[in-house]
Amino acid sequence: MSTTQAIAPGFAAQARRHPAFVAGAVLVALLLAAAALSLVWTPYPPHDIDVPNKLQPPSAQHWLGTDSLGRDVGTLLLVGAQNSILVGIVAVGIGLAFGVSLGALAAARRGWIEEVVMRLADFTFAFPALLTALMLSAIYGPGLLTSIVAIGIFNIPVFARVTRGSANAVWARDYVLAARACGKGAWRITLEHVLPNIAPVLIVQATIQFATAILAEAALSYLGLGTQPPQPSWGRMLNEAQTQLFQAPQLAIYPGVAIALSVLGLNLLGDGLRDLLDPKVARGRR
Repeated sequence: MSTTQAIAPGFAAQARRHPAFVAGAVLVALLLAAAALSLVWTPYPPHDIDVPNKLQPPSAQHWLGTDSLGRDVGTLLLVGAQNSILVGIVAVGIGLAFGVSLGALAAARRGWIEEVVMRLADFTFAFPALLTALMLSAIYGPGLLTSIVAIGIFNIPVFARVTRGSANAVWARDYVLAARACGKGAWRITLEHVLPNIAPVLIVQATIQFATAILAEAALSYLGLGTQPPQPSWGRMLNEAQTQLFQAPQLAIYPGVAIALSVLGLNLLGDGLRDLLDPKVARGRR
């Protein structure tokens, strides 16, 4: 079954009736809307410091209050969404570009090439994003770029494994065997038959890895390896809120809830897409 068959004309109608997909789509839309809004408008300039008005409770002037430097918390949350989305898009893009290429190569060539690619993937798994970020920070210094590269490197073996496993199943199908019998080369078969048929799997995996990237970026920023001051970041907001947990606990609650809702939304969206794009589920609903 091809991608166009999996994504049937009734996909939109089925999606509207899928609770997990709808809930995930709403939460992801809110995340994207917050980031888009912060590009054109924020209640206050994100870098403005107003120490005399620090740790203010929610009010008409500051809907979510102010932090220990007098910055508007709502503004910091809006601008922080930009970093989360940027890291997610670029890091997942790195994983897709390199991981899918390596996984497709392993499935198409098999033999020693497949063995080398998979062993490299296993080796990369031994260096999680945090460890990779530590090594890159020691060489190039901490920063947003360090987070993106570290998370992107971690995503490569994930997509390589998913691509190789899904592609191997497609290579065993009758229509691929027929294409080989007609004289089509491995790369032509990969582009015309394999990748279109595993696209739904890759879309779902990309959604899940996007959620993982947001969590990883928050963790790296919390440890001081990610986004650096004065650029707002949800992870660094959590770090800065540690010293005011008893005085102003809301400073930790707001970014924590933002991270939780973003990750929850992406995971629900991924689960919904898996149900909607799974050919077996699609056949069962007919």
